[in-house]
Amino acid sequence: MYILKNAKIYTLEGKNNVDAIVVDESKVVYAGSLRGAEKYTAASKIYDLGGRTVLPGIVDSHIHPGMCSRSTWHVKLPWTENVTELLDFIREYGRKHPREEMPFIYFEYYPTSMFDENGPTKELLDEAISDRPVLCQDFGEHLCWINTKMMELLGVDKDTPNPSALEVFVRDRQGNPTGWVKEMAWVHFADNMFNAIGWAPPEELTEERMAPFFELMMESGITAIFDAFIENDRQIQTVYEMDRAGKLFVYYDASVRFWRYEDLPEKIDKLREYQRLYTTEHIKFNTMKLFLDGTNESGNSASLHEHIHDPGNYGEIMMEKDELVRCFLLCNREGLDLHIHMVGDRAFKVGCDAVEKAQKTAAENGEPWICRPVFAHCEIVDPSDMKRPAKLGIFINWSCHWSGGYFGEEAMNYYTEEKWRRMYQFNPMIKSGAMVSFSSDVVTAYEMHRAYPFFGMQVAATRVDPEFPLDPAKYPESMRPEASARLDMDVLIKGYTINGARQLRWQDKMGSLSAGKLANFVVIDKDPFEVSEDEIKDIRVEAVVFDGKLIKGSLENI
Repeated sequence: MYILKNAKIYTLEGKNNVDAIVVDESKVVYAGSLRGAEKYTAASKIYDLGGRTVLPGIVDSHIHPGMCSRSTWHVKLPWTENVTELLDFIREYGRKHPREEMPFIYFEYYPTSMFDENGPTKELLDEAISDRPVLCQDFGEHLCWINTKMMELLGVDKDTPNPSALEVFVRDRQGNPTGWVKEMAWVHFADNMFNAIGWAPPEELTEERMAPFFELMMESGITAIFDAFIENDRQIQTVYEMDRAGKLFVYYDASVRFWRYEDLPEKIDKLREYQRLYTTEHIKFNTMKLFLDGTNESGNSASLHEHIHDPGNYGEIMMEKDELVRCFLLCNREGLDLHIHMVGDRAFKVGCDAVEKAQKTAAENGEPWICRPVFAHCEIVDPSDMKRPAKLGIFINWSCHWSGGYFGEEAMNYYTEEKWRRMYQFNPMIKSGAMVSFSSDVVTAYEMHRAYPFFGMQVAATRVDPEFPLDPAKYPESMRPEASARLDMDVLIKGYTINGARQLRWQDKMGSLSAGKLANFVVIDKDPFEVSEDEIKDIRVEAVVFDGKLIKGSLENI
């Protein structure tokens, strides 16, 4: 048993700031005044935190540990908008690393803005390397550019159907694939290529490969995560083995991805298998994951408005309302939640309409409504739909570090500037009573450092990205408009703690610090409510406690 005192302790519950907390084994047994903690002093060690700040453990409620861990072998491209410079780098890299050494090269990232809505071509990439398959991933992770050799080895030609409405090989007027690929469509044919070259990428999700990801979670004060979809069986086996060995210092909630209603029953069976084999005190599975549309920057989000240069093109949607209603009703009967990637305003409207219809149908059938709809991203929402999440019990999940210039102005290839300026606006939903949680949605080792929660908080509070600022000549102080979309610190802290716990149905055990809840908390060197907005990212995590045990730093006043 131990007592923490002389600290700014934000419990996120009741009286928000208390003078002391008492921890016994894995639980908080008291949170309140220092006088009230005195009855525990005889049996306790006392830590004087010297005025530091204590927050509940951070919840990252949408992140990709498998994707981050699998990407460590990718080759980092120089950041440039110049195609010639990019091709020169690729050509020189290929010269230094011959085909015998690297039979397949995966480069990341090229700026999405480097090409217009027609995208790049395989022939252009052939100019740099043509003797082996090459892939260049775009910055948004939803587009890629491949060369002719890769297209041939995949076995994709004009007669190959696209895997789905979102997973597309962009084609010329004759139907021939151009080399521009949307939503990782190539992965469906990857085995053809790897078998042909007699090589496979070093992506097995072993403990050694996943350890850096979980180390970063610990260093960042993140004590619970939602895995936005499990990559493969090996991934969850590794996470389970780490937990059994006492090496998993994070509560782990994970989802299984499906594509259409037709494959949902099969994927639910896979989730049930995971539940049977891998559920522990720290690991659970209760959510299905769906990609309803693509991205604004790729032009394949589902829009209420035509693309400005392509009349009649409203983007892509994976399913319309009736099919989505069936998905909700099945998940509800199975007692499962449904987490949906949605970016465009049409996708958001279809999602809300489907929830409303599914809830009505369940009520008419005498079925209790159990399914928790979680809408991730929601980058552009029609004003008429802003109040619907609160009314329908929809959780909204936003990746805070996107709030500034991370994706630049690329969406204006498809949208008007007026619509672009309405993106990333969550305050009307929050004011109407919607539950909003925050996350990083990092998908690659390249950007993993941006999962640091205080970095995300700063970007959301300022609408300025320190790493990818917008042009200050056009946008004063590089702030993404509109200023009204900036989020305040109270909203941010709750979204990264108690609201994240609520999204994952863990609110009874974490997300705030009160008697009976887990002693999961972080000690930081500055109070985020008192530092200037441009210093939030510099807040340091000095100690992390998980299940009552110190896993990072020190509780001593040093």
